[in-house]
Amino acid sequence: MIIDKKFQNSLINVTSRAALSSYFLIGKKDKIGADKAAVDTMRNELNKIEMNGKIVIGEGELDEAPMLYIGENVGTKNGPVLDIAVDPLEGTNYVANNLPGALSVIAIANKSNLLGAPETYMNKISANCSEPNVIDLDFSVKKNIYNLAECKNQKPENLTACILDRPRHKEIINELRKLNVKLKLISDGDVAGALMIVDDKYSVDIFLGIGGGPEGVLAAAALDAYNCHFQGRFIFNNDKEKDRAKKMGITDFDKKYELNEIISGDSIFCATGITSGDLVSGIEVNKNKFTSETLITHKSLDLKKIIKTEQII
Repeated sequence: MIIDKKFQNSLINVTSRAALSSYFLIGKKDKIGADKAAVDTMRNELNKIEMNGKIVIGEGELDEAPMLYIGENVGTKNGPVLDIAVDPLEGTNYVANNLPGALSVIAIANKSNLLGAPETYMNKISANCSEPNVIDLDFSVKKNIYNLAECKNQKPENLTACILDRPRHKEIINELRKLNVKLKLISDGDVAGALMIVDDKYSVDIFLGIGGGPEGVLAAAALDAYNCHFQGRFIFNNDKEKDRAKKMGITDFDKKYELNEIISGDSIFCATGITSGDLVSGIEVNKNKFTSETLITHKSLDLKKIIKTEQII
């Protein structure tokens, strides 16, 4: 079922307004406050939309309200039944410290078409290569790089890999350096990191490593519209995390998820810049108006573009 085009503007408004709320806390060293501002505004705007929406990827469980929690119903309760994934503020440290790359992100799909992801880590890999068996979570770093280089008719040293700069990635980073692969190390925001493979202008060929599971699903929603490759595997560190996953219908804890198992059917994805980064520019305020920039995809309509909007505050 195709999602109505009218939701494009509705969702741009949702992420733009959430981004604006966080904007006023840029550089204030208050990442919790910035996150709460985005969450509260996103909830308020979602509840104005004519839909029967359910949060399948959010910020915690019911007992952790006022976050947009998993299982929360949003919208007017009239209209289509939709699954919703949100990250009202991706890059809380970016906003708190006035650093580039903070986003407000949302994705919607028809009911049961978006994988419910527990708040655990996920091992991920993505590349702008739709051919099968080129990159794979089960391949070594070297094999992935050599396969991708061959697919792109490039040498490994001409490829750029994006990865979160974390101690857990030390071995992968060392291996990439041995292969003379160029590195783009990011300190936060792995939705944006995964999406930098979609266009040559970002100069990123592959994204890999361990980041947030919910962020992996959000990125997959956008990558699906670009016909890119993505795989993810959840990482469960204890029985509590596994129990939460079971409640969401996940029983195979070692399963490697392909893109079409994470997101299926039609979808709309929006990511609005809060602070300017590689993907989109940040919020700009002029008197009683603000300007925002949003990367939006709508799979069924083959929409993939950056839209700039000006609204009254």
